[in-house]
Amino acid sequence: MNLKKGLLIFSFFVVCIIGLLYGVSPGWFFGTFLVDSQTPSVDQSHILRAVMMLYVALALFWLYSAFSDKYRDAGIVVLCLFCGGLVTGRILSVIVDGIPSLLLILYVFMELSLVPVCIWILRRDN
Repeated sequence: MNLKKGLLIFSFFVVCIIGLLYGVSPGWFFGTFLVDSQTPSVDQSHILRAVMMLYVALALFWLYSAFSDKYRDAGIVVLCLFCGGLVTGRILSVIVDGIPSLLLILYVFMELSLVPVCIWILRRDN
């Protein structure tokens, strides 16, 4: 399987799962993954569900891109921007706010590792 296609399909599944964890049941997410959590407010639930659908929408684009020669490179670029933007915000938060929960630290490493992988895959010949 083409590396670009494989990465896009993998990213589709991982980002859909993460997005669904955020938004399907914000109360469960708060109680399971956040230390000293409280029941999320309506506004917090609203934000988590909006983020969930943003993740799912991008993941669907990556899945489409995986099977479209025309959009495959664009899918990799968007994946790189997505991971780069998230990890930049997370690193800023670590500097400003301190160390988050273990799950969020794991996200930092996952997103940070995908940026150079995306760049490498775009630069190599097919």
